[in-house]
Amino acid sequence: VQLQASGGGLVQAGGSLRLSCTASGSIFSINVMGWHRQGPGREREFVAAIAWSTGSTYYADSVKGRFTISRDNAKNTVYLQMNSLKPEDTAVYYCAAATRLFGRNADKNDYWGQGTQVTVSS
Repeated sequence: VQLQASGGGLVQAGGSLRLSCTASGSIFSINVMGWHRQGPGREREFVAAIAWSTGSTYYADSVKGRFTISRDNAKNTVYLQMNSLKPEDTAVYYCAAATRLFGRNADKNDYWGQGTQVTVSS
């Protein structure tokens, strides 16, 4: 499975960005897709995930109500709509996919895409 992420950038606080992640290869094995992020000097942390078949969504408390994860099965793509962005959302965002049931720990994922930088200025 290969994951191609895009959509990062620089935005002012309160602004919005949308990240995309497209999967290719043995996508039939994917059960969950989502996003983690790693800010400067911080460990990688869970952001949001979506179950591929049911559409069930999962969010970190820090982004609940501001971020929305969705999927387009026909395009094998997951989106992360990020609204009301804060400077503390600044991080490299990584797309991830898991063949197992959802789990917040990064090691629950089997595949990772390249990171995309999100920078929120105050």
